[in-house]
Amino acid sequence: MTHFYFFLRLLKESFRDLVPIVIVILFFQLAIIQAVPTHWVSTSIGLVIVGVGLAIFLQGLEIGIFPVGEGLARDFAKSGSTIWILIFDFMIGFGTTIAEPALAVIADKAASISNGRIDSTILRFVVAGSVGFAILLGVFRIIKGHPIHYYIIAGYLAVVSVTFFAPKEIIGLAYDLGGVTTSTVTVPLVAALGIGLASTIKGRNPIIDGFGLIAFASLTPMIFVQIYGIYVYNFVEASQVAKVAIEATVSVPTDITAHSVAIGLLSVVKDVLPILAIIFFFQYAILKKKIDNLKTVLVGFALVIIGLYAFILGLEMGLFSLGESMAYQLTQMNNVWIIYAFAFAIGFSTTMAEPALMAIAKKAKEISDGKINDLTLRLFVAFGVAFGIALGAFRIVDGGHIHYYIIVGYAIVIALTFIAPKDIIPIAYDSGGVTTSTVTVPLVAALGIGLATNIDGRDPLLDGFGLVAFASLFPMITVMAYGIIADKLQIKTDTQIAEEDEQKDTMKIHGSLEGVDDMTLSTINLDATNLRHSLQLEFSAVVVIVPKGKKDDALHAAKDAGASGVTIMNASGMGLNELDNFYRHSPEETDVVLLFIVPSAIVDGIIKEIIKKLHITTSGDGIAFCVPITHMKGISLRQEDIFEKEVEELKKDKK
Repeated sequence: MTHFYFFLRLLKESFRDLVPIVIVILFFQLAIIQAVPTHWVSTSIGLVIVGVGLAIFLQGLEIGIFPVGEGLARDFAKSGSTIWILIFDFMIGFGTTIAEPALAVIADKAASISNGRIDSTILRFVVAGSVGFAILLGVFRIIKGHPIHYYIIAGYLAVVSVTFFAPKEIIGLAYDLGGVTTSTVTVPLVAALGIGLASTIKGRNPIIDGFGLIAFASLTPMIFVQIYGIYVYNFVEASQVAKVAIEATVSVPTDITAHSVAIGLLSVVKDVLPILAIIFFFQYAILKKKIDNLKTVLVGFALVIIGLYAFILGLEMGLFSLGESMAYQLTQMNNVWIIYAFAFAIGFSTTMAEPALMAIAKKAKEISDGKINDLTLRLFVAFGVAFGIALGAFRIVDGGHIHYYIIVGYAIVIALTFIAPKDIIPIAYDSGGVTTSTVTVPLVAALGIGLATNIDGRDPLLDGFGLVAFASLFPMITVMAYGIIADKLQIKTDTQIAEEDEQKDTMKIHGSLEGVDDMTLSTINLDATNLRHSLQLEFSAVVVIVPKGKKDDALHAAKDAGASGVTIMNASGMGLNELDNFYRHSPEETDVVLLFIVPSAIVDGIIKEIIKKLHITTSGDGIAFCVPITHMKGISLRQEDIFEKEVEELKKDKK
């Protein structure tokens, strides 16, 4: 049941990620376009399948792929074998990218729009190989300790240089695939790998050296896909690329039959098998260690396969048809500003709900010791994505060449790299990759293709791709701007703030405690002031465990006895004597834990009052106990309470 509850949480998070998209779409569909979407029933079913499929897919990753992959990374880091670390990193990058659901969808769409010129399978292998090379190169940089911006700037120059030789049909697609490769499967494992290595290797800084692998994984596909395009369009015999008209207004839902399900599942099995083969090879042949909980790992891989197929099926039924349909309807309104507003709203709302960005932002705050605020970072990233998608929509409407925009964008990124603080640069580079999620990419790509299909003079293959590239580029600019602003404002770390506060705010009242070591004191915040006071006052933690229905009675009793604050936690309890299998137990949170931190002088009164009110020692149900505390810091008390304590001390001194 533990896994079932975890799945329910993932299901909740999956639909939470879909909610911003649904809200924006409903607003524009009903308030602006004022029309019900065509095939709205199948679209709704598709969105539900996307949410369920994503939850199943993530459940499989958590219990199957991630534990084994992270364990392998730790074992290789401890072994000190650079060659095997690099080989493993290449294979992990390759395997996770091949299984990336958004890549599969975009590659299939590119193949259909190019009328078969671009081969979907080969395209995915090219992208996966380039991501594997990127992870290898990024890990090599961490091991050697080289500054990241040298690699990134060289990569941008390579992207721009290849662009001048690449066929125009491949450029937008190549730029988009740089963002597609870093989402649900790749980001968590790659981020953990980089930060883990930087934390393990002596002399490396996790925030400066640990971030950046995602940026590498976003950059190299742009180079290699353009090289693939040069080869395909110059040396491979194929029929002339034809314009493929996509009637978004009559997007036909995917038919679900037993045969189509079987074919789809077999296709996904073929994609996931490389990851399984990589893990088993390195685990048994190189490290010569058994996989813990092998049955659970295999179940995880089965869930990955089922979830991945459901996700792709739901995208075809829901987001792609919806994106193309809305693009058509927006173009028929003869108001380009509505198109730009829709693009901006979709970019901002989906990015703020992006789980990969939340994880990276929290990790950045943790490693930077609070200097980087996670919410502020997400806002800057979301604005960058929103502006990028809106600008990308403008490019399609205006008909400009994408490489001019991208070249100017990269020039700004390179210029900011030399100005921004060095601790924000790797995070800024990574932010460009984590913004293009598994849910966002299909809708944004469909919007671009739909606009290019329904605007006169535009070609779906030439103009339709590129929105994802804009969504990946501009967050790098806004995040580095955030770093520059934070540096100018001299924002301090949590440690620096605490040290300064201790120096200037700690007070000795009446001089009664002079000569006492501050670390032996309790540091009290005075209510309704910015002042703090250090004094020798003993504190205790009163812990009360009671049924949820008795919570209010316990709180009132504690308040009457002098308690001024409480921490409340949900809890469950069970006897262990006859429990055969802990993991089959289904704990229900029927109790609450009340934690009161109070001066020891009033503990006796609080416990007596709670026992009396709740009849704990007679007919009632619950537990109450206290634990003494030393070195208390940060609690808030009224000044009257502190004064009463000092009066008692003065009376003792007089006696």
